Amino acid sequence: MSTLAENITPPIRIAPRALLDAALLTGGCDRPYAYGLAIALTSQNVHLDVIGSDIVDSPEMHTTPNLTFFNLWPAQQRNPTMAFRLLRTLRHYALLVKYAAVAEPRIFHILWNSKVEFIDRTLLMLYYKILGKKIALTAHNVNKARRDESDSFWNRFTLKIQYQFADHIFVHTRKMKDELLTEFGVRDQRVTVIRHPINNAFPDTKLTPAEAKCQLGLRQTEKVLLFFGKIKPYKGIEHLLTAFRKVVADDPGYKLLIVGEVQKGNEPYLEELRERAGLELQNRRIVLETRFVPDEEAEIYLKAADVLVLPYNEIFQSGVLFLAYSFGLPVVATDVGSFREEIVEGKTGYLCRPSDPDDLASVIRSYFASELYLQLSTRRQEIKDYAKIHHSWDAVAELTRNAYDGMLTRPSA
Repeated sequence: MSTLAENITPPIRIAPRALLDAALLTGGCDRPYAYGLAIALTSQNVHLDVIGSDIVDSPEMHTTPNLTFFNLWPAQQRNPTMAFRLLRTLRHYALLVKYAAVAEPRIFHILWNSKVEFIDRTLLMLYYKILGKKIALTAHNVNKARRDESDSFWNRFTLKIQYQFADHIFVHTRKMKDELLTEFGVRDQRVTVIRHPINNAFPDTKLTPAEAKCQLGLRQTEKVLLFFGKIKPYKGIEHLLTAFRKVVADDPGYKLLIVGEVQKGNEPYLEELRERAGLELQNRRIVLETRFVPDEEAEIYLKAADVLVLPYNEIFQSGVLFLAYSFGLPVVATDVGSFREEIVEGKTGYLCRPSDPDDLASVIRSYFASELYLQLSTRRQEIKDYAKIHHSWDAVAELTRNAYDGMLTRPSA
């Protein structure tokens, strides 16, 4: 039987390139992605200004050659008032405008917008263009509001402005590129598809899966399912709860961990989940931890779990999938977005039909009867090796650097 390792090809060695200046605007969030891209770009001989916040900051941001870190978000308070939040946001934009006016890099790469979408999509984009900047944009979600069922004419209008102002756009799937071309009129040559890279910003120590289970008070014989990430309605957790009730009725040896932050506005969804969990929540067969998990704690959950479950109703791409791969954790996911492209059936995980608890329950049973689970102690390393090759930051940085070079040689958008 073939293994993942047999399908791995060695990475291509890239010759040194001329130094290029760029600024990476992180929006003050998503430290794992900002960290991975920043470090990888410096290896492509890019001198990088990273515009971040306390959340994005890390020791490597101050010790990596060719990288300068600018914290343009004033410090946050524990329980900020509305007036403080407003003043903090205004100060950030003032610092950002000042930085752009004197910044040497010609390329501004927007990883995430800062705070006020209207300002970022329209006024700031126009300002950068007036300053003569070439703008690259990573569209992690082409139209997040449509996914969240809150789309509007105004949302699409401002999105189209930002996409038209951008000189180059990076997306993670071909489907996302198709939506940019058909829904927002972006030209084909201005879009690059880059596979979502693995998460290399989370600590990965010598902690073993057995030790991780022990730390969480789990029995070694328990079959542990994990949902990890922000708790939102589009993620279909209600279907996972229904499926879990079905599998545990046949085998009480299952355990479900739901771990993630509940952002403001999603409290009613959380209450719905609590009601659905019912008795399983009371007897601790389901563990619900609704909190932000620090980077250094993620390892414990991802090593204690036997499988990550992504029961999403809709998604383009999920960074949690690649976080799981970075720890060698298999994934059971619904067949939405690009999951079919990223999950190798029987090798890195399994797919099921979306919004179908019966099928999800069937696939969960199949996974725990499969060689992938029964040989998990060795398969974890195979998944990690597969992810490092097929979702490496080196490949992302090379494609990004190629796009930067192209932006500097062709007329602005």
